[in-house]
Amino acid sequence: MSPIPGPLVRVTAVETYDIRFPTSRELDGSDAMNPDPDYSAAYVVLRTDAADGHEGHGFSFTIGRGNEVQVAAIDALRDHVVGRSVDELCADPGSLNRELIGDSQLRWLGPEKGVMHMAIGAVINAAWDLTAKRAGKPLWQLLADADPEWLVSQIDFRYISDALTPDEALDILRRGRAGAEGRRNVLSERGFPAYTTSAGWLGYDDEKLTRLAAQAVADGFRQIKLKVGADLDDDIRRCRVARSVVGPDIRMAIDANQRWDVAEAIRWTKALAEFDPYWIEEPTSPDDVLGHATIRAAVAPVKVATGEHVQNRIVFKQLLQAGALDVLQIDAARVGGVNENLAILLLAAKFGVPVCPHAGGVGLCELVQHLSMFDYLAVSGTTDDRVIEYVDHLHDHFLDPVMIREGHYMAPTTPGFSATMRPESIARYTFPGGTFWAADLDRQKGHAA
Repeated sequence: MSPIPGPLVRVTAVETYDIRFPTSRELDGSDAMNPDPDYSAAYVVLRTDAADGHEGHGFSFTIGRGNEVQVAAIDALRDHVVGRSVDELCADPGSLNRELIGDSQLRWLGPEKGVMHMAIGAVINAAWDLTAKRAGKPLWQLLADADPEWLVSQIDFRYISDALTPDEALDILRRGRAGAEGRRNVLSERGFPAYTTSAGWLGYDDEKLTRLAAQAVADGFRQIKLKVGADLDDDIRRCRVARSVVGPDIRMAIDANQRWDVAEAIRWTKALAEFDPYWIEEPTSPDDVLGHATIRAAVAPVKVATGEHVQNRIVFKQLLQAGALDVLQIDAARVGGVNENLAILLLAAKFGVPVCPHAGGVGLCELVQHLSMFDYLAVSGTTDDRVIEYVDHLHDHFLDPVMIREGHYMAPTTPGFSATMRPESIARYTFPGGTFWAADLDRQKGHAA
């Protein structure tokens, strides 16, 4: 006798929030291109009528003004999601990914780039959060436990099959399973290596830089990162200060945040080479594949790293094909979500390039740790020359915040993608009507009176 089927569970609502944090007031996050960022999240919740109450949470990261545009882009995807079977969605998140990317009218706004693609990424990440919660696993474990054939089915190989075929991806994943259990024990006991940018924001004075760099070393970090690119003499002074504090054995990366033209990037990086920078990050436009290749050839042995603003797997493919980068930096909220980041991780493995994710923004540390841990367990099989960026603010707004111990990310154990924000934080920092921003507006009106 066939079992009586249970009630059909569906996605009942897609809720969005414009959440902004006033980080510009302490210059947290400041760099040469973004001197006054207010770290923000275009936040989305997939509500369901499931008896277990599970929901999917995701977001796009922005830095303040324009976050409302990102929210509107997520809202434009609502009709693709509401009413969808939760069981079918969780069995095949790639089906939603393909439908959203394939919307012929919304696609005109991209395709697969910019605000619309980031909105797709937020919704897809929320779907994976829901999938992992229903499976009772943190996302890194869900992915690492998954059959290689199923993972390959989640990837869109269009536009990248000249560099990575489904058969090659399947072979990488099958080979990646060897020794995974031992690596899982290491991950559980030791965690995944991190580096910190918390000391190096461009707006910090030398006293704060000195104090935070020394603290980073004391906390067990073996790499720090400094923002550069606004003033060369200032950069030389700040790099000298940082190197004198951390000593010669700690890696020190530098990050220009796309500030330079190609020739300027070469000149500036060479001027800072005396401080032994491990990599120069985003030396020029993220779209300039050949420019990155030119810079890389000119500034070696300083490595070239990029990726946080690379808009899709196609540009990553070209950067790898052109030999334009030494370090690939995925971003959990820039491209089209987990599905596309699976493709990018496999491309990096195919080309033998280490992945060191970007995580300098609200919630990005929480998300991207899962992808790196999956990469370690099931793709690359190593943490050699691989570190996840860490910044030390805004984690308290999440129900499952990152845990750092001795310069390492400890593996999350809570089911999901670690994306769920605390309800009180949403109520306080939703813009412009949240309690913080409403009070802030009242203060401004009072000063103006």
